[in-house]
Amino acid sequence: MFKKISSYVSTLVLALALAACAAPGAQPGQMEIRTGVVEQIINTELSSDHHSGVGAVVGGLAGLGVGSLIGAGTGRDVAMVLGAVGGAVAGHEIQKKYDQPIPAQQVIVRVSSGVLVSVTQPVNPAISKGQRVYIEGSGEDARVVPR
Repeated sequence: MFKKISSYVSTLVLALALAACAAPGAQPGQMEIRTGVVEQIINTELSSDHHSGVGAVVGGLAGLGVGSLIGAGTGRDVAMVLGAVGGAVAGHEIQKKYDQPIPAQQVIVRVSSGVLVSVTQPVNPAISKGQRVYIEGSGEDARVVPR
């Protein structure tokens, strides 16, 4: 009799433990979506998402490779150094062209609960003040889209 009750209690405890592990909330691949009305839009800029220095490193490596194909002995070593330095400078100049700030907008939305939410994102001309919108995601990944 004791074994039977113990078995039932163990099964109940196991079922409760498994139920506690299945907590509700956002699962991987799911996105939180809230609704609201645009209160204000402020024009701003986002910094470029290009990594600084990558152009110089890639250019330097390319210049080093080209320099290694020139001459032999000391002349080859000099060509490799000059190629690396020249490639780094050229790569840095090319990358500067792509490091321009991106036009953006800070969109302030009053969600249905009355709370104000601010999202900074690249410019979306389809969004205007007073418009009903969705806020998709949260944190750095949040975006405001027309409803």
